[in-house]
Amino acid sequence: MSLIKLDVSRGSPVDRTDISLIALRRILRATELYGRELARTAGLTPVQIRVLQIIDTHGNSTPKKISLQMGVSQATMSTLLERLQAKGLITREKSEIDRRQTNVLLTPKGKLAIDDSPDPLQQKYVREFEALPDWEQAMIVAVLERVASMLNAADLDASPVLDMGEIRRVHEE
Repeated sequence: MSLIKLDVSRGSPVDRTDISLIALRRILRATELYGRELARTAGLTPVQIRVLQIIDTHGNSTPKKISLQMGVSQATMSTLLERLQAKGLITREKSEIDRRQTNVLLTPKGKLAIDDSPDPLQQKYVREFEALPDWEQAMIVAVLERVASMLNAADLDASPVLDMGEIRRVHEE
């Protein structure tokens, strides 16, 4: 399948509008396809995999730290953690140091879920993005923040709809 390469530098503002909309649709389609593949193979959403990766990276974490890193509300994080705990992928324990605080830990089943999941689309993005020069990274961040603002999405919780129903692996045990 060949993609039509569009030259944004040549063309009218109307052409650029269409080109920008095509680029947005391609980004949305890529994330949708990845989400479907992840649900099919791992039985998890991309957001759930990211939560597991964050916990794995830090060894353990608090719901507040994870929610801040992901740009979601604590209520959203609480729902995500409940679902992951129900699947046996994480455990939550009271902190030994501060009993008001809860630590989130990855279970062996959670580690296996990360290891068995397809290469996350966002990991590919992170690798490609971090390889860019600083000026280009800053430009991309500015453009993406502007697009989010144009779509009235700048202040939205950065998580997808959480109630998608039950996700099951293709080869369910």
